[in-house]
Amino acid sequence: MALHFGKRDNEPTNALNQGLNTPRYGANSVNTPASSTQAESRQAASAATSATVPEGGSKLTVGPNIKLKGVEITDCDTLVVEGLVEATMDSRVIQIAQQGAFKGSAEIDIAEIHGVFDGNLTVRQKLVIYATGKVTGKIRYGKVVIEEGGQLSGDIECSVASSAKPSSSVAKPSMALAA
Repeated sequence: MALHFGKRDNEPTNALNQGLNTPRYGANSVNTPASSTQAESRQAASAATSATVPEGGSKLTVGPNIKLKGVEITDCDTLVVEGLVEATMDSRVIQIAQQGAFKGSAEIDIAEIHGVFDGNLTVRQKLVIYATGKVTGKIRYGKVVIEEGGQLSGDIECSVASSAKPSSSVAKPSMALAA
Protein backbone atom coordinates (compact mmCIF):
# COMPACT_ATOMS: atom_id res chain seq x y z
CA MET A 1 0.00 0.00 0.00
CA ALA A 2 1.45 3.37 -1.03
CA LEU A 3 0.85 6.53 0.93
CA HIS A 4 0.59 9.79 -0.93
CA PHE A 5 0.46 13.08 0.89
CA GLY A 6 -0.70 16.15 -0.98
CA LYS A 7 -1.23 14.26 -4.27
CA ARG A 8 -4.12 12.23 -5.52
CA ASP A 9 -3.52 9.12 -7.60
CA ASN A 10 -5.47 10.58 -10.52
CA GLU A 11 -3.51 13.85 -10.63
CA PRO A 12 -0.85 14.22 -13.34
CA THR A 13 2.71 14.43 -12.09
CA ASN A 14 3.97 17.99 -12.00
CA ALA A 15 7.44 18.43 -13.52
CA LEU A 16 8.47 20.57 -10.53
CA ASN A 17 7.57 17.75 -8.13
CA GLN A 18 9.92 15.29 -9.78
CA GLY A 19 13.23 14.97 -7.99
CA LEU A 20 11.81 16.38 -4.76
CA ASN A 21 11.79 13.02 -3.03
CA THR A 22 14.23 14.21 -0.39
CA PRO A 23 12.88 15.80 2.79
CA ARG A 24 12.87 19.57 2.77
CA TYR A 25 12.84 21.29 6.11
CA GLY A 26 11.42 24.75 6.38
CA ALA A 27 8.35 26.91 6.18
CA ASN A 28 8.60 27.26 2.42
CA SER A 29 8.59 23.57 1.61
CA VAL A 30 5.25 23.75 -0.18
CA ASN A 31 5.63 23.10 -3.89
CA THR A 32 4.92 26.33 -5.77
CA PRO A 33 5.51 27.07 -9.43
CA ALA A 34 8.89 28.67 -9.99
CA SER A 35 9.82 31.04 -12.77
CA SER A 36 11.60 29.52 -15.73
CA THR A 37 14.92 31.15 -14.76
CA GLN A 38 14.72 29.70 -11.25
CA ALA A 39 13.88 26.28 -12.65
CA GLU A 40 16.72 26.51 -15.16
CA SER A 41 19.24 27.53 -12.49
CA ARG A 42 18.10 24.66 -10.25
CA GLN A 43 18.42 22.22 -13.16
CA ALA A 44 21.91 23.54 -13.91
CA ALA A 45 22.93 23.19 -10.26
CA SER A 46 21.51 19.66 -10.16
CA ALA A 47 23.35 18.72 -13.34
CA ALA A 48 26.59 20.16 -11.97
CA THR A 49 26.47 18.01 -8.88
CA SER A 50 24.70 14.94 -10.21
CA ALA A 51 28.05 13.35 -10.98
CA THR A 52 29.35 14.11 -7.49
CA VAL A 53 26.34 13.15 -5.37
CA PRO A 54 25.69 9.43 -5.03
CA GLU A 55 22.13 8.40 -5.82
CA GLY A 56 20.27 7.77 -2.60
CA GLY A 57 22.87 9.70 -0.58
CA SER A 58 21.77 11.71 2.43
CA LYS A 59 20.80 15.29 1.65
CA LEU A 60 19.77 18.12 3.96
CA THR A 61 18.12 21.23 2.54
CA VAL A 62 17.76 24.31 4.72
CA GLY A 63 15.05 26.30 2.97
CA PRO A 64 14.75 30.04 2.42
CA ASN A 65 14.04 32.14 5.54
CA ILE A 66 15.13 29.25 7.80
CA LYS A 67 17.89 29.78 10.39
CA LEU A 68 19.75 26.75 11.71
CA LYS A 69 22.17 27.72 14.49
CA GLY A 70 24.57 26.01 16.84
CA VAL A 71 24.60 22.53 15.36
CA GLU A 72 27.12 19.95 14.24
CA ILE A 73 26.18 18.35 10.93
CA THR A 74 27.52 14.84 10.39
CA ASP A 75 26.78 11.91 8.08
CA CYS A 76 25.33 14.22 5.44
CA ASP A 77 26.43 13.68 1.84
CA THR A 78 25.02 17.00 0.57
CA LEU A 79 24.02 20.16 2.41
CA VAL A 80 21.97 22.68 0.42
CA VAL A 81 21.78 26.09 2.09
CA GLU A 82 19.01 28.44 0.99
CA GLY A 83 18.62 30.13 4.39
CA LEU A 84 21.18 30.72 7.16
CA VAL A 85 23.26 27.98 8.77
CA GLU A 86 25.64 28.55 11.68
CA ALA A 87 27.31 25.19 12.26
CA THR A 88 30.31 22.93 12.05
CA MET A 89 30.24 20.14 9.53
CA ASP A 90 32.18 17.44 7.73
CA SER A 91 30.49 16.41 4.52
CA ARG A 92 30.98 15.55 0.86
CA VAL A 93 29.21 18.46 -0.86
CA ILE A 94 27.94 21.86 0.20
CA GLN A 95 25.83 24.01 -2.09
CA ILE A 96 25.07 27.53 -0.95
CA ALA A 97 22.30 29.18 -2.96
CA GLN A 98 22.45 32.85 -3.92
CA GLN A 99 20.26 33.87 -0.97
CA GLY A 100 21.95 31.36 1.38
CA ALA A 101 24.66 31.91 3.98
CA PHE A 102 26.87 29.57 6.03
CA LYS A 103 28.86 30.73 9.06
CA GLY A 104 31.15 28.41 10.93
CA SER A 105 33.55 25.63 10.11
CA ALA A 106 33.28 23.09 7.29
CA GLU A 107 35.42 20.30 5.87
CA ILE A 108 34.06 19.43 2.45
CA ASP A 109 35.04 17.47 -0.66
CA ILE A 110 33.28 19.85 -3.09
CA ALA A 111 31.90 23.33 -2.36
CA GLU A 112 29.67 25.32 -4.71
CA ILE A 113 29.10 28.84 -3.47
CA HIS A 114 26.47 31.15 -4.99
CA GLY A 115 25.81 32.93 -1.67
CA VAL A 116 27.99 33.68 1.36
CA PHE A 117 30.42 31.53 3.34
CA ASP A 118 32.15 33.03 6.39
CA GLY A 119 34.50 31.03 8.62
CA ASN A 120 36.94 28.12 8.31
CA LEU A 121 36.54 26.24 5.05
CA THR A 122 38.61 23.24 4.02
CA VAL A 123 37.75 21.90 0.57
CA ARG A 124 39.55 18.65 -0.10
CA GLN A 125 38.85 18.60 -3.83
CA LYS A 126 37.23 21.57 -5.60
CA LEU A 127 35.96 24.98 -4.49
CA VAL A 128 33.69 26.75 -7.00
CA ILE A 129 32.73 30.37 -6.33
CA TYR A 130 30.10 31.70 -8.70
CA ALA A 131 29.63 35.35 -9.74
CA THR A 132 27.30 36.06 -6.81
CA GLY A 133 29.41 34.10 -4.30
CA LYS A 134 31.48 35.54 -1.47
CA VAL A 135 33.87 33.44 0.65
CA THR A 136 35.73 34.94 3.60
CA GLY A 137 37.80 33.50 6.43
CA LYS A 138 40.45 30.80 6.62
CA ILE A 139 40.18 28.90 3.33
CA ARG A 140 42.08 25.76 2.29
CA TYR A 141 41.38 24.12 -1.05
CA GLY A 142 42.66 21.53 -3.51
CA LYS A 143 41.44 23.28 -6.67
CA VAL A 144 39.59 26.57 -7.05
CA VAL A 145 37.36 28.05 -9.76
CA ILE A 146 36.15 31.64 -9.37
CA GLU A 147 33.65 33.11 -11.81
CA GLU A 148 34.01 36.75 -12.75
CA GLY A 149 32.45 38.72 -9.91
CA GLY A 150 33.02 36.01 -7.29
CA GLN A 151 34.85 37.11 -4.14
CA LEU A 152 37.47 35.28 -2.08
CA SER A 153 39.23 36.93 0.87
CA GLY A 154 41.03 36.03 4.07
CA ASP A 155 43.77 33.53 4.89
CA ILE A 156 43.83 31.51 1.66
CA GLU A 157 46.01 28.50 0.93
CA CYS A 158 46.14 25.87 -1.77
CA SER A 159 46.74 22.59 0.00
CA VAL A 160 47.09 19.04 -1.20
CA ALA A 161 44.51 16.68 0.33
CA SER A 162 45.91 14.28 2.92
CA SER A 163 44.50 11.33 0.95
CA ALA A 164 46.34 12.34 -2.21
CA LYS A 165 49.36 10.35 -3.35
CA PRO A 166 52.68 11.93 -2.51
CA SER A 167 54.42 13.18 -5.63
CA SER A 168 58.05 13.89 -6.35
CA SER A 169 57.33 17.53 -7.13
CA VAL A 170 56.32 19.99 -4.47
CA ALA A 171 52.93 21.59 -4.98
CA LYS A 172 53.19 25.37 -4.97
CA PRO A 173 50.25 27.45 -3.81
CA SER A 174 49.18 29.80 -6.56
CA MET A 175 46.33 32.16 -7.06
CA ALA A 176 45.51 34.67 -9.73
CA LEU A 177 43.08 37.45 -8.90
CA ALA A 178 41.51 39.65 -11.52
CA ALA A 179 41.09 43.31 -10.68
